[in-house]
Parts: sequence; C-alpha cells; structure tokens
Amino acid sequence: MCNTMKAANTRRSWRHATAETSPQPEARRCDHPGCDQTAEHRAPRSRDQLDEYYWFCLNHVRAYNSAWDYYAGMPPEAIEAELRRDSTWQRPTWPLGRQGANRRFSFVVDDPFDLFDDAEAEAQTRKARAAATPEDDAMKLLDLRPPLTAEGLKARYKALVKRHHPDANGGDKDAEERFKQINQAYQILKTSLDV
Repeated sequence: MCNTMKAANTRRSWRHATAETSPQPEARRCDHPGCDQTAEHRAPRSRDQLDEYYWFCLNHVRAYNSAWDYYAGMPPEAIEAELRRDSTWQRPTWPLGRQGANRRFSFVVDDPFDLFDDAEAEAQTRKARAAATPEDDAMKLLDLRPPLTAEGLKARYKALVKRHHPDANGGDKDAEERFKQINQAYQILKTSLDV
C-alpha cells in the first residue's frame, strides 16, 4: 500500500510540475494599430482573400464588421451578377419542367394514344400567350438588359439618337424610320420607369 501511495504522489507532482514548466503559447495581439489587447476574433482581409484573416479584440472586430462592405468597389452589373449567382449557391442551373427536360435529353416515346400531341398543342398555346411585352420589345430595340435605370436608359437613348438622327445621315429614310422607332421605345421605357 505504501508503494501505491508513493506512485500516486509522484504522478501528481509530475503533472503539477509539467503544468508550471511547460511553455505557454503567446497570446495573439489585436491587429488594430495601437491596440494591445488579446485577439480572439478573426475577420476576412478582403473579398478576394476570404481565407486570410485579421485578428481583432471584441471591440475592434465589431467596428471592422460594421464598416466592412463585401461589394465595395464592384460596378452595379457585377453586383447584380454576384447576387444572381448567390441565389443558387453559385451552382449551375437549368430550366425545370418539360421544356428543360427537352433541352437536356432527347428521346422518342411511343405514344399510341396521342397523349403527348395534346401537351404539345397546349405548350404552343401557352407560348403564344406569353408573347413579349412592349417593354421587352423596347429593351431589345435599344439593346438594353435588366436591371434598367433611368440613367442607363437616357445614356443609351442619347447615343442612338446621335447615330440615327436623319440630319446626321443626310436625310436617309431608313435612318428616319429607325429614329422614330428609337423615340417610341424610349417613351415606352420612360413611362414604365415613371421618369
């Protein structure tokens, strides 16, 4: 029994001694200039370096996060594209339903009761009902894409008017007709934007 107690005391003293003598890792300091507090919170360095971090104390990570803008410096078109990609978790997509299936797979179905002929006719009817709106036609004519802004519409209109104005084309009838179509498309889009 005496040896058991001696061994237990030796183990306890060894653990106690190693805890005191083992080197403690140095605490990380806050990356904010002039701050000497312990840094326990990480924050990404930039949009392009999401796996590299600054280390901050609680107060400075709060300030950094409240001021950080992921989309800073991106043009509106790039932001729109990024938001659209994020809506599908940056995965490729394809149309659902019958039209999507027809685009990806081609197969022949034996249809002795003509069930799918009715479906084809119904699809054609739906397609005819979903014809382009006047706004869609106007956007196509002016070569614009969503999202449409008043500034973008105005800039595109001015560029097309300079190019297709009858006076700039020596009174050409085709240019005059194109000029009329541009004006009409501009008015439709201007009305839809409530400018």
